[in-house]
Amino acid sequence: MTALGDIGTNTEIAPNAGVKMIQCSFPATVIGGTDTATVDLTKYGCNNIHGILCFDETTTGSVVVTQAPTTSVTSGTLTITFGGSATCKKTVILFAY
Repeated sequence: MTALGDIGTNTEIAPNAGVKMIQCSFPATVIGGTDTATVDLTKYGCNNIHGILCFDETTTGSVVVTQAPTTSVTSGTLTITFGGSATCKKTVILFAY
């Protein structure tokens, strides 16, 4: 397992909606089933996640599949262990509070 750290671009996409929705885009070099990445939830005033959606772009701009990552939160830092086996761009939508 390769811990990549905070490698993504994170954007709050639904401010002031009760829970925060944060879009995290990860580069095409992320390997599913092997790599982990972190997101600092405290930057968005959150300490926990309520839900997560993960998408793999297996063919650039064409084929998108869903994945089921494994997650854990420690001191406001979310660690995502990516599922699947594809090496591709990954997008995660977080529902955090």
